[in-house]
Amino acid sequence: MKKRKKLYEGKAKIIYSTDDKNLVIQHFKDDATAFNNQKRATIEGKGILNNRISEHILSSLSEIGINNHLIKRLNMREQLVELVSIIPIEFVIRNIATGSLTKRLGIEEGTILDYPLIEYCLKNDKLGDPIISREHILNFKWLNTIELDLINEQCLRINDFLQGIFRGVGIKLVDFKVEFGKTKSNDKIILADEISPDTCRLWDHQTDKKLDKDRFRKNLGNVVESYQEIARRLGILHEQSNIRPIKFPKPIAVKIKKNK
Repeated sequence: MKKRKKLYEGKAKIIYSTDDKNLVIQHFKDDATAFNNQKRATIEGKGILNNRISEHILSSLSEIGINNHLIKRLNMREQLVELVSIIPIEFVIRNIATGSLTKRLGIEEGTILDYPLIEYCLKNDKLGDPIISREHILNFKWLNTIELDLINEQCLRINDFLQGIFRGVGIKLVDFKVEFGKTKSNDKIILADEISPDTCRLWDHQTDKKLDKDRFRKNLGNVVESYQEIARRLGILHEQSNIRPIKFPKPIAVKIKKNK
Protein backbone atom coordinates (compact mmCIF):
# COMPACT_ATOMS: atom_id res chain seq x y z
CA MET A 1 0.00 0.00 0.00
CA LYS A 2 1.70 3.19 -1.18
CA LYS A 3 1.49 6.44 0.74
CA ARG A 4 0.15 9.26 -1.43
CA LYS A 5 -0.58 12.93 -0.76
CA LYS A 6 -1.18 14.44 2.67
CA LEU A 7 -4.90 14.89 3.26
CA TYR A 8 -4.89 16.36 6.74
CA GLU A 9 -2.48 17.25 9.55
CA GLY A 10 -3.70 17.55 13.10
CA LYS A 11 -1.98 18.20 16.40
CA ALA A 12 -0.72 14.64 16.86
CA LYS A 13 -1.28 12.81 13.55
CA ILE A 14 -1.06 13.16 9.78
CA ILE A 15 -3.45 11.44 7.36
CA TYR A 16 -2.21 10.36 3.89
CA SER A 17 -4.18 8.99 0.98
CA THR A 18 -3.41 5.58 -0.55
CA ASP A 19 -4.15 3.71 -3.77
CA ASP A 20 -7.48 2.66 -2.23
CA LYS A 21 -9.99 5.52 -1.94
CA ASN A 22 -11.50 3.94 1.18
CA LEU A 23 -8.21 3.49 3.05
CA VAL A 24 -5.73 6.03 4.44
CA ILE A 25 -2.45 5.94 6.35
CA GLN A 26 -2.43 7.47 9.82
CA HIS A 27 1.01 8.73 10.91
CA PHE A 28 1.69 9.37 14.61
CA LYS A 29 3.81 12.45 15.30
CA ASP A 30 5.95 13.23 18.35
CA ASP A 31 4.20 16.57 18.79
CA ALA A 32 2.52 17.17 22.13
CA THR A 33 -0.12 19.83 22.70
CA ALA A 34 -2.31 20.88 25.60
CA PHE A 35 -4.88 23.52 26.48
CA ASN A 36 -6.22 23.72 22.91
CA ASN A 37 -2.76 23.99 21.37
CA GLN A 38 -1.63 26.82 23.67
CA LYS A 39 1.14 24.60 25.04
CA ARG A 40 3.26 22.73 22.50
CA ALA A 41 6.40 20.61 22.45
CA THR A 42 8.06 17.73 20.65
CA ILE A 43 8.58 14.60 22.74
CA GLU A 44 10.81 12.13 20.93
CA GLY A 45 9.29 8.66 20.72
CA LYS A 46 5.78 9.54 21.87
CA GLY A 47 4.28 8.82 18.46
CA ILE A 48 5.86 5.37 18.31
CA LEU A 49 4.39 4.42 21.67
CA ASN A 50 0.93 5.83 20.90
CA ASN A 51 0.87 3.92 17.61
CA ARG A 52 1.66 0.64 19.34
CA ILE A 53 -0.65 1.14 22.33
CA SER A 54 -3.57 2.32 20.20
CA GLU A 55 -3.14 -0.62 17.82
CA HIS A 56 -3.24 -3.03 20.76
CA ILE A 57 -6.37 -1.47 22.25
CA LEU A 58 -8.29 -1.09 18.98
CA SER A 59 -7.42 -4.67 17.96
CA SER A 60 -8.68 -5.91 21.33
CA LEU A 61 -11.89 -3.91 20.96
CA SER A 62 -12.46 -5.47 17.52
CA GLU A 63 -12.39 -8.88 19.15
CA ILE A 64 -15.40 -7.98 21.31
CA GLY A 65 -17.38 -6.51 18.41
CA ILE A 66 -16.51 -2.82 18.67
CA ASN A 67 -16.05 -1.84 15.03
CA ASN A 68 -13.25 0.67 14.46
CA HIS A 69 -11.17 2.11 11.64
CA LEU A 70 -7.97 0.11 12.26
CA ILE A 71 -6.96 -2.27 9.47
CA LYS A 72 -3.39 -2.98 10.59
CA ARG A 73 -0.23 -1.35 11.87
CA LEU A 74 2.25 -0.77 9.04
CA ASN A 75 5.40 0.22 10.90
CA MET A 76 6.57 1.94 14.06
CA ARG A 77 4.71 5.16 13.33
CA GLU A 78 1.91 4.34 10.90
CA GLN A 79 -1.37 2.47 10.67
CA LEU A 80 -3.57 1.60 7.73
CA VAL A 81 -7.09 2.71 8.65
CA GLU A 82 -10.48 2.99 7.03
CA LEU A 83 -11.32 6.47 5.78
CA VAL A 84 -14.13 8.07 7.78
CA SER A 85 -15.83 11.41 8.01
CA ILE A 86 -15.25 12.37 11.64
CA ILE A 87 -18.34 13.32 13.63
CA PRO A 88 -17.56 16.77 15.13
CA ILE A 89 -18.06 15.63 18.71
CA GLU A 90 -15.62 14.37 21.33
CA PHE A 91 -17.14 11.83 23.70
CA VAL A 92 -15.54 12.03 27.15
CA ILE A 93 -16.18 9.14 29.54
CA ARG A 94 -15.33 9.79 33.19
CA ASN A 95 -14.97 7.30 36.06
CA ILE A 96 -13.08 9.49 38.54
CA ALA A 97 -13.37 13.27 38.92
CA THR A 98 -10.34 15.25 37.75
CA GLY A 99 -9.35 17.89 35.21
CA SER A 100 -12.01 20.24 33.88
CA LEU A 101 -14.79 18.43 35.76
CA THR A 102 -13.34 19.43 39.14
CA LYS A 103 -12.79 23.02 37.97
CA ARG A 104 -16.25 23.47 36.48
CA LEU A 105 -18.25 21.91 39.30
CA GLY A 106 -15.97 22.16 42.32
CA ILE A 107 -15.86 18.38 42.72
CA GLU A 108 -12.96 17.12 44.80
CA GLU A 109 -10.10 15.64 42.79
CA GLY A 110 -10.16 11.85 42.87
CA THR A 111 -13.86 11.49 43.67
CA ILE A 112 -15.05 8.12 42.35
CA LEU A 113 -18.25 8.58 40.37
CA ASP A 114 -21.23 6.35 41.14
CA TYR A 115 -21.46 5.42 37.45
CA PRO A 116 -19.65 6.47 34.27
CA LEU A 117 -20.37 10.02 33.16
CA ILE A 118 -20.50 10.75 29.42
CA GLU A 119 -19.88 14.33 28.34
CA TYR A 120 -20.02 15.79 24.83
CA CYS A 121 -17.65 18.44 23.49
CA LEU A 122 -17.85 20.16 20.12
CA LYS A 123 -14.64 19.57 18.14
CA ASN A 124 -13.61 23.16 17.55
CA ASP A 125 -10.24 24.44 18.78
CA LYS A 126 -11.12 28.06 18.04
CA LEU A 127 -14.09 27.82 20.41
CA GLY A 128 -12.13 25.82 22.99
CA ASP A 129 -14.00 22.53 22.41
CA PRO A 130 -17.07 23.69 24.39
CA ILE A 131 -19.27 21.25 26.28
CA ILE A 132 -22.58 20.66 24.55
CA SER A 133 -25.77 18.82 25.49
CA ARG A 134 -27.69 15.98 23.91
CA GLU A 135 -30.22 18.57 22.76
CA HIS A 136 -27.51 20.53 20.93
CA ILE A 137 -26.42 17.38 19.08
CA LEU A 138 -29.95 16.54 17.99
CA ASN A 139 -31.05 20.12 17.29
CA PHE A 140 -28.11 20.89 15.03
CA LYS A 141 -28.36 17.45 13.42
CA TRP A 142 -24.81 16.35 14.14
CA LEU A 143 -26.40 12.96 14.94
CA ASN A 144 -29.92 11.62 15.14
CA THR A 145 -31.42 9.93 18.21
CA ILE A 146 -30.65 6.39 17.05
CA GLU A 147 -27.04 7.27 16.18
CA LEU A 148 -26.41 9.07 19.46
CA ASP A 149 -27.90 6.24 21.52
CA LEU A 150 -25.76 3.75 19.60
CA ILE A 151 -22.58 5.73 20.31
CA ASN A 152 -23.47 6.14 24.00
CA GLU A 153 -23.90 2.38 24.27
CA GLN A 154 -20.57 1.83 22.53
CA CYS A 155 -18.85 4.30 24.89
CA LEU A 156 -20.06 2.38 27.94
CA ARG A 157 -18.97 -0.96 26.44
CA ILE A 158 -15.54 0.49 25.62
CA ASN A 159 -15.28 1.86 29.15
CA ASP A 160 -16.11 -1.51 30.74
CA PHE A 161 -13.58 -3.29 28.54
CA LEU A 162 -10.77 -0.77 29.07
CA GLN A 163 -11.33 -0.70 32.80
CA GLY A 164 -10.83 -4.45 32.83
CA ILE A 165 -7.67 -4.30 30.70
CA PHE A 166 -6.04 -1.60 32.80
CA ARG A 167 -7.21 -2.93 36.17
CA GLY A 168 -5.48 -6.19 35.29
CA VAL A 169 -2.12 -4.40 35.04
CA GLY A 170 -2.52 -2.19 38.10
CA ILE A 171 -3.79 0.97 36.40
CA LYS A 172 -6.92 3.06 37.05
CA LEU A 173 -8.81 4.25 33.98
CA VAL A 174 -9.75 7.71 35.25
CA ASP A 175 -11.30 9.05 32.05
CA PHE A 176 -10.81 9.00 28.29
CA LYS A 177 -11.88 10.66 25.06
CA VAL A 178 -13.04 8.89 21.92
CA GLU A 179 -14.16 9.99 18.47
CA PHE A 180 -16.40 8.29 15.94
CA GLY A 181 -16.76 8.66 12.19
CA LYS A 182 -18.93 7.56 9.30
CA THR A 183 -17.31 5.33 6.70
CA LYS A 184 -17.10 6.62 3.15
CA SER A 185 -18.10 3.23 1.75
CA ASN A 186 -21.44 2.68 3.53
CA ASP A 187 -21.96 5.58 6.00
CA LYS A 188 -21.59 3.21 8.96
CA ILE A 189 -20.61 4.71 12.34
CA ILE A 190 -17.37 3.25 13.72
CA LEU A 191 -14.81 4.14 16.38
CA ALA A 192 -11.92 6.18 14.93
CA ASP A 193 -8.88 8.31 15.87
CA GLU A 194 -6.82 6.63 18.64
CA ILE A 195 -6.96 5.36 22.20
CA SER A 196 -3.64 5.99 23.93
CA PRO A 197 -2.10 7.81 26.91
CA ASP A 198 -2.71 10.98 24.88
CA THR A 199 -6.47 10.42 25.07
CA CYS A 200 -6.79 8.66 28.44
CA ARG A 201 -6.05 9.58 32.03
CA LEU A 202 -4.29 6.61 33.61
CA TRP A 203 -3.16 6.46 37.23
CA ASP A 204 -1.13 3.80 39.00
CA HIS A 205 -3.58 1.82 41.10
CA GLN A 206 -1.54 1.98 44.31
CA THR A 207 0.12 5.40 44.18
CA ASP A 208 -2.17 7.42 41.85
CA LYS A 209 0.95 8.41 39.91
CA LYS A 210 -0.08 9.89 36.57
CA LEU A 211 1.04 7.81 33.57
CA ASP A 212 -0.58 9.84 30.80
CA LYS A 213 -0.55 13.18 28.98
CA ASP A 214 -1.10 15.03 32.27
CA ARG A 215 2.64 14.61 32.78
CA PHE A 216 3.04 17.04 29.88
CA ARG A 217 0.09 19.26 30.80
CA LYS A 218 1.31 19.72 34.38
CA ASN A 219 5.07 19.76 33.72
CA LEU A 220 5.62 16.54 35.67
CA GLY A 221 8.32 15.26 33.29
CA ASN A 222 9.12 11.68 32.23
CA VAL A 223 6.38 11.61 29.60
CA VAL A 224 7.93 8.94 27.38
CA GLU A 225 9.01 6.88 30.39
CA SER A 226 5.41 6.84 31.65
CA TYR A 227 4.06 5.84 28.23
CA GLN A 228 6.70 3.10 28.13
CA GLU A 229 5.53 1.92 31.53
CA ILE A 230 1.99 1.52 30.20
CA ALA A 231 3.27 -0.42 27.18
CA ARG A 232 5.44 -2.58 29.41
CA ARG A 233 2.55 -3.46 31.69
CA LEU A 234 0.36 -4.28 28.70
CA GLY A 235 3.16 -6.52 27.38
CA ILE A 236 3.54 -4.61 24.11
CA LEU A 237 6.79 -2.65 24.31
CA HIS A 238 7.54 -1.31 20.84
CA GLU A 239 10.19 -2.65 18.50
CA GLN A 240 13.81 -1.64 19.01
CA SER A 241 14.22 2.06 18.28
CA ASN A 242 16.17 5.07 19.38
CA ILE A 243 13.98 5.45 22.47
CA ARG A 244 15.92 4.56 25.55
CA PRO A 245 14.04 1.87 27.48
CA ILE A 246 13.17 2.32 31.13
CA LYS A 247 15.66 0.72 33.48
CA PHE A 248 14.02 -0.88 36.46
CA PRO A 249 16.04 -1.65 39.57
CA LYS A 250 17.04 -5.26 40.06
CA PRO A 251 15.37 -7.00 43.00
CA ILE A 252 17.50 -7.19 46.12
CA ALA A 253 18.11 -10.68 47.40
CA VAL A 254 17.39 -10.94 51.11
CA LYS A 255 18.77 -13.87 53.09
CA ILE A 256 16.57 -15.07 55.93
CA LYS A 257 18.24 -16.92 58.76
CA LYS A 258 16.35 -19.96 59.91
CA ASN A 259 15.95 -20.51 63.62
CA LYS A 260 17.65 -23.64 64.79
